[in-house]
Amino acid sequence: MIKKVVSVVLLALVIFACSSSDGGESKPKDNFDRQTMLVNWADNIIIPAYEDLDSKLGALVAAKNTFTVTANQTNLEALRIAWLDAYKVWQHVEMFNIGKAEVDYYSAYMNIYPASVTEIESNIANGGYDLALANNQDAAGFPALDYLLYGVAADDNAILAMYTTNANADGYKLYLSDVVNEMKSLTEAVLNDWTTSYRSTFVNSTANTTTSSTNKITNDFIYYFEKGLRANKFGIPAGIFSGGVLYPEKVEAYHNQEVSKILALEALHASQDFFNGKAYNGTSDGNSFDDYLDYLQTITDGEDLTALINNQMNAARSQIQTVDSNFSNQVNTDNTRMTLSYDELQKVVVLLKLDMVQAMNISVDYIDADGD
Repeated sequence: MIKKVVSVVLLALVIFACSSSDGGESKPKDNFDRQTMLVNWADNIIIPAYEDLDSKLGALVAAKNTFTVTANQTNLEALRIAWLDAYKVWQHVEMFNIGKAEVDYYSAYMNIYPASVTEIESNIANGGYDLALANNQDAAGFPALDYLLYGVAADDNAILAMYTTNANADGYKLYLSDVVNEMKSLTEAVLNDWTTSYRSTFVNSTANTTTSSTNKITNDFIYYFEKGLRANKFGIPAGIFSGGVLYPEKVEAYHNQEVSKILALEALHASQDFFNGKAYNGTSDGNSFDDYLDYLQTITDGEDLTALINNQMNAARSQIQTVDSNFSNQVNTDNTRMTLSYDELQKVVVLLKLDMVQAMNISVDYIDADGD
């Protein structure tokens, strides 16, 4: 009887020791300094990237305001440049689906592509739209601007006419203005949350639970690499998930036709920098996944896992460099280069999703619908 009582007490102590203020089920903890890593992520990477995006969107607002007053070729080009500048910075923040960004479905309002031309044109024609509604997620953000700046007509003269002599020119100007203003407002809200309250929550959530910061951001990072980069930018247009049926119209920035490769390479650059803890401004290198794996002395197939991941990311970059700047054209003319790029990125996914998380004792918290 005494032995049974002792056993129950010991079991209770073990359960109590495994509880955590972070929520979720706690796992065995190593002695790696997670908080230093979280501080580096927050202060040197995430917040500076959001600040830069907010700044670039501010420039986009200014360029939009100038264009809607005087819709000429010079102002159209300036607006397009501001759009691309902001779009490149977006590649550095899309992976951070945490905090207010997660609550507000931020990325869904900023970069669901392809944009729904039908929805956009219906909104412009009918007015009375609300870009905050979920049914307008594919009629907003960067992809909507891609259409409004490049796809509303066949050439630049005809595009300018849509904003000047077209019967509903004011409607097109208003929709363009509303899309840009909504992007700026959403970004300000996420950035403000980080700089006022969420940073403290984030850096102090140091446990190893499903809801702690390291575990959530690790899942966000891998999910973005697997879905946002590998699948969305390459796999879906290249027909990987559709039995070989090609979707050239589903590339990122389809209407521009020239920057899909720029955005993909920027996304890979952002992902590799985050893996290595490189500051957004490029001046320092702090703790991140690479240091965590080195601390754990992680070896995969006889090789250092950190080196394997970086080498494979470099291999993926080299393959992507062979793709045409116009991904849609590449799909139509020689899709093999797209599928090879997908394959190289998939090798990174395996290293991250299996080897890295196993070493860090973190569970993948999302369902893989791709069967890989």
